[in-house]
Amino acid sequence: MTVQGCEIRTLAGLSPTDRADAARLFWAAFRGKLGRLLGPDAQALVLLERAMRPDHALVVVAPGGRVVGVAGFRSPVGSFLALEWRHLRAVYGRFGGVWRSAALHWMGRDVDNARFLVDGLAVAEGWRGRGLGSALIEALAAEARARGYARLRLDVADQNDRARALYERLGFDPAGHQRLGLAAPLFGMSGSTVMERRL
Repeated sequence: MTVQGCEIRTLAGLSPTDRADAARLFWAAFRGKLGRLLGPDAQALVLLERAMRPDHALVVVAPGGRVVGVAGFRSPVGSFLALEWRHLRAVYGRFGGVWRSAALHWMGRDVDNARFLVDGLAVAEGWRGRGLGSALIEALAAEARARGYARLRLDVADQNDRARALYERLGFDPAGHQRLGLAAPLFGMSGSTVMERRL
């Protein structure tokens, strides 16, 4: 798929530099939500590069080869970010890995076998407003259909009105709400709205 002169493809097969660009994009978009858990920045970027599953991500590649957008998804066999103990320990050490692993485990690993689950979407700042986010959603919808899903699902933070407005324009409807409860301070948000779109 091509949009605004950019090509959308899987992260698989891209160079280490492209993986680093994808990690930086993801971190820029989700630092507010994950900063307390995965920071400091330098370690978070190392973790993201290690933990990204290329077969569970789509990227937007601009003319010249720079990655300017990334979207991850989850499936019954894995997720875009495989935040496993071995990665956490390698980046944060034993103690840092233990409490982060416990927090992630407490939060749970949401896999929705009935709906294709989007696991984060980010577009580089200078490329926003050009339709790349919409194109990534359409590419994810095509991936979902190819895997036999009838609905696409994503979760949007309560405070992220801009993202919610985009998803509503793209045909998503609210389908539930999740409260973080005691974990809210760790993630800097009270909860998220579950949104879904029929394919």
